[in-house]
This record gives sequence, C-alpha cells and structure tokens, in this order.
Amino acid sequence: MDDESRIVELELRYMQQQELLQELSEVLYAQGRELEGLRVELALMKKKLEGEPGLVDAQRQEKPPHY
Repeated sequence: MDDESRIVELELRYMQQQELLQELSEVLYAQGRELEGLRVELALMKKKLEGEPGLVDAQRQEKPPHY
C-alpha cells in the first residue's frame, strides 16, 4: 500500500468516525430532552399524589365524617 492510498484510507475512516460521532451526539441530545420531559412529568405526578394521598394508599384515605 503506497502512502497516498494509506492517507485516503485514513481520511475515509476519519469521515466515518465524524459521521458516527454526529449521529451519537444527536441521539444523546434527543435522550436528554426526553429525560428532562420525563423528570417534569414525574414532578407533576408527585405533586398530584401529594395532594390526593388516597389515590395510592387507601389506608391513608380519611373516612367521611358520618362514620
């Protein structure tokens, strides 16, 4: 293999690595956005459950005053 073909091979590998890094970066960014959305949704669910404890634990639900 001569020097020029080695350089071309290295350039091709470099370009493939750059494309792969870009693709991985995009996937990571999308996952980060999804994770942040899930965190927000989880926080909202926690708030809702704190406001209505009987939804999760029936024992914590207070009995009506007529009992």
